[in-house]
Amino acid sequence: MSDSADSKEKPGFFSRIKDGFTGAGEDLAAGEGFIEDAELAPWQHVELTDEQKMRLFERLTRGLQQTGSNIGQGLGNLILGQKTIDDDLLEEIETQLLMADIGIEATQTIIDNITDKVNRKQLADSEALYQALQGELTNLLVPAQQELVIDGSHKPYVILMVGVNGVGKTTTIGKLAKQLQVLGKSVMLAAGDTFRAAAVEQLQVWGERNNVPVVAQHTGADSASVIFDALQAAKSREVDVLIADTAGRLHINDELMTELRSVNKALNPHQILLVVDAMTGQDAVNSAKAFHEQLSIDGVILTKFDSDTRGGAALTVRKITGAPLKFIGTGEHVDKIEEFHADRIASRILGMGDVVSLVEKAQEEVNEEEAEEMAAKMAKGELTMDDFLKQLRTLRRMGPMKQLLGMLPGVGSMLKDVDIDDKQLDRVEGMVNSMTLEERKNVKKLDQSRRKRISSGSGTKTEDVSRLTKQFDMISKMSKQMSGVGVKGKVAAMRELQKSGGSLPGMEGMPMMPGGRGSTKSQSPKRGFKKRKGGKKRR
Repeated sequence: MSDSADSKEKPGFFSRIKDGFTGAGEDLAAGEGFIEDAELAPWQHVELTDEQKMRLFERLTRGLQQTGSNIGQGLGNLILGQKTIDDDLLEEIETQLLMADIGIEATQTIIDNITDKVNRKQLADSEALYQALQGELTNLLVPAQQELVIDGSHKPYVILMVGVNGVGKTTTIGKLAKQLQVLGKSVMLAAGDTFRAAAVEQLQVWGERNNVPVVAQHTGADSASVIFDALQAAKSREVDVLIADTAGRLHINDELMTELRSVNKALNPHQILLVVDAMTGQDAVNSAKAFHEQLSIDGVILTKFDSDTRGGAALTVRKITGAPLKFIGTGEHVDKIEEFHADRIASRILGMGDVVSLVEKAQEEVNEEEAEEMAAKMAKGELTMDDFLKQLRTLRRMGPMKQLLGMLPGVGSMLKDVDIDDKQLDRVEGMVNSMTLEERKNVKKLDQSRRKRISSGSGTKTEDVSRLTKQFDMISKMSKQMSGVGVKGKVAAMRELQKSGGSLPGMEGMPMMPGGRGSTKSQSPKRGFKKRKGGKKRR
């Protein structure tokens, strides 16, 4: 929930940062590029012949073989690095949307709409193309966005959690319980997963952490009986919300699915939430379909939605179930759960991170006045090592470095195979603390003898100090370059940092971020596709 504010007031620092990265200027705020009625957003059904499906499959397979890490570079980087919009670029976008688990029908709709805009010369440059693509993705995701609303007239309000094995269902229950507590709700948990003793123990651990009562029985007990007992206990204690766990099951296991229907009948829950692993891509769609056919799902929670996850399957899960997406899980900690936001997921699919969520994390640690002061220094290129150290400490309070960096444009998917050791930040802090006040103000004074002294005082090597000063210089330049520019300029600055060999502390060895289509292009065949120029149809 957000506080109301005077729309005529000058936007604060954090609001300007959000707008700068998302392109949420006046046009987008007014709805340009977005549908008027989000309920009409689902894509049109597209009938494809077997031959067309095979050709799409061949393109996707060849793209997977040839691009390798190309999708990790992000669609945003691919688009914003181009000077012209042509058929090759549109076909590359199509291939990468498929690789991001968007699905054939959704991809078809997006590409057709984008092609139509190109033919009508509505897209002047690559930044306009990026904004149009972001708008198309957001349009498809908006109908899926819905908050979890607890009806206070029902006590307890009953939520049944279901999902396949290993998706993080029990962990998600613990997180959801904490979220409801923050909202002032009393919560009780029902350990309905009686198949695994570890599941009961895990739920009890979450209950102890959150000070939430857990109703459980012995391993092998009847699941419906356990949950029914929990319901009676919740009624007698006038608990606001009862969350019932169930045994993870494969959607092809008829016996367990029958048991789940029995639990549903006995409990008669107000909402059934399906927990889906976002990293399994289209496999998540198959399980979503099976559970929805058996139970009629009311909402979906996507787990393991970390920096490596693109989340394109969210579109198809929504289409298959018709159920809204309530939350995404972003880590193991109890507070690593967020409401589903269509525009932010669209940004992730484009490989442009989630700057809005990153800014919201920063708002919890830094006030507007401090942020404005730091922004002014960055814009002038006047950052000092003291400022750098202060920012570093703020970042550490915000969470793991890999997760934070994954929210930056064009960086998240590149971190998949990169090990970022947060302990490296201890070494950085040690080096800065070994500098004199004069040296922190002006690192250019660090000659060889001073660097040797600093390395000796911090237990590091002279090369480490040299690397730190180089990183600091590159970050200062990037910060100045990113000041006052749009999303295209910000991405260009990030790309230039990588080209120049700069990296953030603890990220040494991270793959460089190539720029331009030459390094991100997959050679997708054009068989079965007509030229898009002149308003011709794709097939």
